[in-house]
Amino acid sequence: MEVRSAIQQIALEHRRRYGYRRIAAELRRRGMAVNHKRVARLMREDNLLAAQPKSFIATTDSNHELEVYLNLARRMNLTGINQLWVADITYIRLRGEFVYLALVLDAFSRRVVGWALDRTLTARLPLLALERAIALRQPSAGLVHHSDRGVQYASEPYMRVLRSQGILPSMSRPANPYDNAACESFIKTLKREEIYANQYRDLDDMRARIEEFIEGYYNRLRLHSALGYATPEEFEDGCRTQAAQAPPTVSFSRHGEIYRWNGNGDPVEPGPPPHPIDESPAGYSLTGWSPPEPVSASPVADHSDGEP
Repeated sequence: MEVRSAIQQIALEHRRRYGYRRIAAELRRRGMAVNHKRVARLMREDNLLAAQPKSFIATTDSNHELEVYLNLARRMNLTGINQLWVADITYIRLRGEFVYLALVLDAFSRRVVGWALDRTLTARLPLLALERAIALRQPSAGLVHHSDRGVQYASEPYMRVLRSQGILPSMSRPANPYDNAACESFIKTLKREEIYANQYRDLDDMRARIEEFIEGYYNRLRLHSALGYATPEEFEDGCRTQAAQAPPTVSFSRHGEIYRWNGNGDPVEPGPPPHPIDESPAGYSLTGWSPPEPVSASPVADHSDGEP
């Protein structure tokens, strides 16, 4: 009965946003060693299981001729905050219209550092989220900003802000959502635990409720499984108390067979290299590094306005 009472209390505190795994983790934080299977059974009996996500609809417009940048994020090994930011845009259905939400997350702590909500899907929307993140975090030069290949992120106004801050752009591979999985995961959480669970009078009401969810709940109170069931704020505070963080590194998968050539131009049979090649999971530091020219995947035309 004590366990059941604690489960009900946690479920109500988090407005039924927690599933059985997070409730089991919260029980352990409170000193109650309870198996997650028992938690799931008790929640099922009390009709407290969390709401399930709805189907996902893609909204990215990558059919443009703007510059597309190399994917730096997939090879990064993060060691601290403000090394990699991930950004994305999603749509939200209101009673009589669609609105759009742009987000910027710190990939190391999964903390939302910038966001913007508006009725129009233009380059200005993610730019507002980016400017909000920069004002909040004041990142050093060398930060990598990763996004999809949408026209808003490739626009000249957006790239101008990145260049002015010394931020390196990075973009996902075509039709590959895993490169931006942290942001996709937050969007799923936001829609399941806030958007689909509530009704909003208008855009201003939604903006206020989303701000409350992000700033007051997700960043400060919600346990995150990828952080060892700590909150993003707790995780960042723990990192600040440790020694000075090392710079981020880039790792490369091991190459295949390496062919060498003798002085006569004839190939030499492949063999083990005389020195390790890409053996280390941490290869080259990104500190002071910039992408080689050209940074784009293909030559493009100039688009000055940056609007879709």
